[in-house]
Amino acid sequence: MAHLLLPLALSLLTTVSLSLPTTNNYWRSIRPNPFKFRTEKFTHFQFYWHDVQSGSNPTSITIVRQSPVNTSRPNGFGLVNMIDDPLTERPDINSKLIGRAQGMYGLASQEEIGLLMAMNFVFMTGRYNGSTLTVLGRNPVFQKVREMPVIGGSGLFRFARGYVHASTHNLNTTTGDAIVKYGVYVLHY
Repeated sequence: MAHLLLPLALSLLTTVSLSLPTTNNYWRSIRPNPFKFRTEKFTHFQFYWHDVQSGSNPTSITIVRQSPVNTSRPNGFGLVNMIDDPLTERPDINSKLIGRAQGMYGLASQEEIGLLMAMNFVFMTGRYNGSTLTVLGRNPVFQKVREMPVIGGSGLFRFARGYVHASTHNLNTTTGDAIVKYGVYVLHY
């Protein structure tokens, strides 16, 4: 009889411990649709990204210079810039400001001028005011059209995913200033 009592006690103890509420607050089960997802939407829009490195008020500054060991490489491998670039409706920097691109990019390729882009598009007008999209990807600058992933967002772009197409509208090789057209294709709720 004693050999039956131990398994019965363990079984009863396990059942009771699993049915008691947990005292830990770091996890809990959630409802099937806690965020009240509606129908997923597809949104496409475009704007112009102004990367200004020259003048008295640059929007892109170098925060890490190329290593002296790599100065023989003409592509600037290792250089990193921090950005707070305006996003406008048209290529003219004085056209309607719709947001800012905030983040950084670095020269990450030893073979070509290829950037690692990590930036948030912060929207400041219209329906998406206060919402953001996050882009993280490779940008081989001298390709005609570059594709980078949208990996998330906030506000109306919460749970966003998609991609952007970047194409250079204008590049001043003397100053480093650039205007890039971005086409954004994003799924969101």
